[in-house]
Amino acid sequence: MFAKRREIVFVKFEAAGNDFVLIDNVLNKINSKNRLSSLARKMCDRKFGIGADGLLLREKSRIADVRMRIFNSDGSEAQMCGNGARCFAYNFFSRIQTRRDHFVTLETKAGLVKARVSGDNVRINIAAPKGLKLDIPLIVSNRSIKANFINTGVPHTVIFVQGLDKIDVNDLGREIRYHRHFAPEGTNVNFVEVLNRGTIQIRTYERGVEAETLACGTGSIAGALITSLKMKENINKIKVHTAGGEILKVDFKHSKSGFSDVWLEGKVRLVYKGEYYV
Repeated sequence: MFAKRREIVFVKFEAAGNDFVLIDNVLNKINSKNRLSSLARKMCDRKFGIGADGLLLREKSRIADVRMRIFNSDGSEAQMCGNGARCFAYNFFSRIQTRRDHFVTLETKAGLVKARVSGDNVRINIAAPKGLKLDIPLIVSNRSIKANFINTGVPHTVIFVQGLDKIDVNDLGREIRYHRHFAPEGTNVNFVEVLNRGTIQIRTYERGVEAETLACGTGSIAGALITSLKMKENINKIKVHTAGGEILKVDFKHSKSGFSDVWLEGKVRLVYKGEYYV
């Protein structure tokens, strides 16, 4: 006798090459974290599933307009995802045909995220970054490097390089991601090359995807904030060239107490809609 299959309606989005599957968990009512983890692995599989960097779930919230949960493609649950939040906010207003700007507040495990949706352009405002550490000495591949750390909703390490296109992001990124200095949680790893005042190029090894992705929103924010400190200039806006080809914009305020009012901006694109069968 054949097992009955369950149909799950989904939409797929991409933001700067970061791609996500989004489902409505208010309707699907999948309450088990283990089941959601398994579903994320299956749906995000690029050979046997839909293919994505992560799974986004819409749920009800008591403290915001809507709750967003994020599961990485390896099944781990993430606290925050910058480009995922932009896709999520865009989807929230996708049925509204108007030129007006729309505002929504998302509940995430990393705190409340405010978003402004203007057509296909989405800006998000994240909680204040924390855990800043500069010039951390590390031994990687038998050589000394200086790393910088900041938590922009999830942990990020930023390393400045020259010749970004020649960096072995997967191998070097993996070694730093699992470095004992960042144990046990590990870290995302961003390789940044400064192009000019106010412009950087970035490549990111993402924890949870366990590979280089075409973009990372919280990584772009981390790279921009650390760059502003390293340049020692009064810069509060930075353009970030991603591996996916899009230029993301990061603006922020900085004082002796740290960073605040941090925004990430870029385009979002609906890729397709469909039904997935479990």
